[in-house]
Amino acid sequence: MSNGKQAATPDALWVQMCEAAGLDPQKRLDARNAILTSPQALDCTVYRPDQNDLDAEEEDLGDARILLLGAFEPPADWSETERAEFYDDADPQAFFEALIECEAKPASKAFFIAEAGDYAAVMSPAGKVQMYYLLESEETDEGLRCVLLRDDELDA
Repeated sequence: MSNGKQAATPDALWVQMCEAAGLDPQKRLDARNAILTSPQALDCTVYRPDQNDLDAEEEDLGDARILLLGAFEPPADWSETERAEFYDDADPQAFFEALIECEAKPASKAFFIAEAGDYAAVMSPAGKVQMYYLLESEETDEGLRCVLLRDDELDA
């Protein structure tokens, strides 16, 4: 996996993608490059399950870099009911926030954007793979911000 920075100025496709999402193309590109080159970012591979056949093999979308930001903190205005519905009997300590960036260049055929429902196989510095389920994802000027659920059952 490459950890290299990509173009310093946005190309036309990048500008179009960012504008469609209501983002500043240069800020978003700077954030992308910062994540891709961050020494704290970990290598990962993103997989997408087949929504039509849950028994089918997941599609390997490709390599990415993931910057784990820490434990997920629910918004302060959430009620106890909203929190209970969100966590759905899962351990709140298994929820994390992260930024994920595909390593492929945006104009390439290999480029993808991780989405809710995808899985990320994250390689720890010790060489161990930890699986995460992407619950939510949102494009921001700071990167693709995700809420992840650590999947201990799929721990490899």
